[in-house]
Amino acid sequence: MAYYKPLVSVIIPNFNHSQFLEQRIESVLNQRFENFEVIILDDCSSDNSLQIIERYRNNPVISKIVYNETNSGSTFIQWKKGIEIASGEYIWIAESDDWCEPTFIETIYSELVKDKSISLGFAQSICLNESSSIRFVSKSENLTMVCNGTEFINNTLAYNNVIINASMAIFRKDKAIDFCDEIVNFKYCGDWLFWIKISKNNKVFISGKILNYFRKHSKDVSGNYINSGLNFKEELNVLNLLYSQKELKSEFYQKSVRNKYLNFISNYFSYSRKDREYIKYLFDETDVIKYYYFLVLISYSFTKKLLGNIKRHLLSSFIN
Repeated sequence: MAYYKPLVSVIIPNFNHSQFLEQRIESVLNQRFENFEVIILDDCSSDNSLQIIERYRNNPVISKIVYNETNSGSTFIQWKKGIEIASGEYIWIAESDDWCEPTFIETIYSELVKDKSISLGFAQSICLNESSSIRFVSKSENLTMVCNGTEFINNTLAYNNVIINASMAIFRKDKAIDFCDEIVNFKYCGDWLFWIKISKNNKVFISGKILNYFRKHSKDVSGNYINSGLNFKEELNVLNLLYSQKELKSEFYQKSVRNKYLNFISNYFSYSRKDREYIKYLFDETDVIKYYYFLVLISYSFTKKLLGNIKRHLLSSFIN
């Protein structure tokens, strides 16, 4: 049952996910936690999403249904809209192609409410492909932990977005509302920037429980970015922005850029020649890589020469 002033606002942003939408909505409505509202946003879907959404219009928990007349072009524009109209003190962005355990809100909220300085809490997730086979499972070192947000950024979040799916997290609205304008121009990395901004100078709660399930499928926008390598463009934009705003120290900025560069190099030939050249240009624009690239080349040349010498030695030994 929804109350006049809900404690949690659940935002379901949807675009052409009609085949997943009912499971998503039902998994939200079946939460054991009761004091929440649901806001459904549809970004001008061309499938039968609207018919599915309309089935829930009279549900007392559904507080708002908003249909866009034109597509916004960005998931994060929808995030901003949902956050701004949310009534709850805490917000859960429940993406429309995911689902969850009935204890999701209860588990995260019960920890967040204990300490007002905890700005963000998240559980673990299982990622599945289109045939419902498990691709990977996120994990935590502890079943339950609260950590310093700045340390969480410097030790973990600056290098890898461990909050890999928005549906696995709940956050305080008052800690997030000021950052909405900074994410709307992103198509892939807005969530990463969002989590970093919310975490800084606050605390983060991490549950080791697997409570969330999300899919990687043909309609998944992030997959196209990764396949083309354009994720590096937005990742570097995020890092450069944080560094310019002095929210990321030089040592952590440089380490993160180097890690992403090594990731690029290790997958170098999986991108087209045009994409490789463009991504290489983006890394060259950072002062970090101009020097680091030289070290990588030296290391590569040395390793190649060493392996060549070992091969010749083995062949010589075999012949003799």
